[in-house]
Amino acid sequence: MKFPPGLQNAFLFAGFNALSFPIVVGNPMILYAKTLGASATVLGIIAGMMPLLVIFQIPAASHLGRIGYKRFVYAGWGIRTIFIVGLALLPLLTDVLDATARLALVLLLLFAFNLSRGISSCAWLPWITTLVPESIRGRYLAWDAACVNFANFLVIVLVALALGDRPAPWQFAVMFLFSAAMGGLSLVFLKRIPDVEPQRATRSNNPEPVPWLAISEHPPFRRLLWVNVAWPLAVGGVSAFTTAWLKVEAGMTEGRVLLVSSVAFLGGLSNLWLLGPRLDRLGSRPVLLICMTTWLVIVAGWLALAGRLLSPTTPVLLTLQFLMGLASAVTGLANMRLAMAIIPVMGRDHFFALFSVVANLAMGLSPILWGVLIDALRPLNYVWHGLAVNRYTVFFALVGVCMLLALWLCQRLEEPKAVSMERLLREILIESPQRTWMRLWPRS
Repeated sequence: MKFPPGLQNAFLFAGFNALSFPIVVGNPMILYAKTLGASATVLGIIAGMMPLLVIFQIPAASHLGRIGYKRFVYAGWGIRTIFIVGLALLPLLTDVLDATARLALVLLLLFAFNLSRGISSCAWLPWITTLVPESIRGRYLAWDAACVNFANFLVIVLVALALGDRPAPWQFAVMFLFSAAMGGLSLVFLKRIPDVEPQRATRSNNPEPVPWLAISEHPPFRRLLWVNVAWPLAVGGVSAFTTAWLKVEAGMTEGRVLLVSSVAFLGGLSNLWLLGPRLDRLGSRPVLLICMTTWLVIVAGWLALAGRLLSPTTPVLLTLQFLMGLASAVTGLANMRLAMAIIPVMGRDHFFALFSVVANLAMGLSPILWGVLIDALRPLNYVWHGLAVNRYTVFFALVGVCMLLALWLCQRLEEPKAVSMERLLREILIESPQRTWMRLWPRS
């Protein structure tokens, strides 16, 4: 089945948008904040601000019927681009404001940026779910993730090369200006995506309050909500604090940290080959189980690095970053597809708003809580049976415990059309490589 007409603009929007937002909410911003003397707690606030402010989807969802999906997203994305321009001016104020004042302004502008994004994003999932037929949603999500990860990889490599080893303030300013330009360009393609009518129940002026409790108690949805508490709590701070670890503990320069972390987006891009159209046929639940197991391996690797059982060699770091990107992309893809499958049509806007808010609140609180923990354990430093016990080893160990909980909760998910774990592994590890080999085998 082909994609609906005009949906190619959604992929172009995703790609150009992905050339913009990683600079503002990703590792480049973490590194810029470190140059201003940000502590682990402040880094946690920066990393958690975007998901935390998604809570404003709850009141915003009631206005979708009156405003419409496209207008709602377009307005929010346009406003947030203005705040990126403000961020671009801050590095140029080095002679006017001290580092503490500039860091405070960074937090203020990031709050405004993420607030506008959090309010307007409530329209995106209902819009796309209505626009894309159920039978090809997995394929759509895979291509969307591929566009995002490819663009993320390009922009992080570009920023890494532009910043170099000792970036000057003007280099950070150019970096933020580029983000603003790409954000503005993405709006051109956003405006070309076909609009759809919000459901009638949303458009009516019904004065009755939204039954949030009843929505949260819908059995398959409730189990998915629990997964979207445990998994984000586990991984919400991993990207930010592995970046901080590479900079502070491993002693890497800004440019090298970004080059190493860019491999994560190649891992995310590879999910298109790994799953692609298979997700619609195989289901989300077995994919989530494999992803949670993979995350346990990743966390064990970082624990070994922080405990000095492994040296931070390039092959080890690239492998971990690649697996992080792959596991994160596939988990997000399978999680979103499962939500699209189990959320009923009636009340869809509010179901998606609650789903996004719960997941993002957990994702937002996670780096803040981990940051406070890491700062509190700063004096911790001793060796136990060859393992260096410090604030980062404790952090990764506790992340592993949370991931075990997420794995257990994934086993309780409901998805009637999902295949067994054995069938999924056979498809990925045996049948798919065989088909690839047959295509490449020379024919006489």
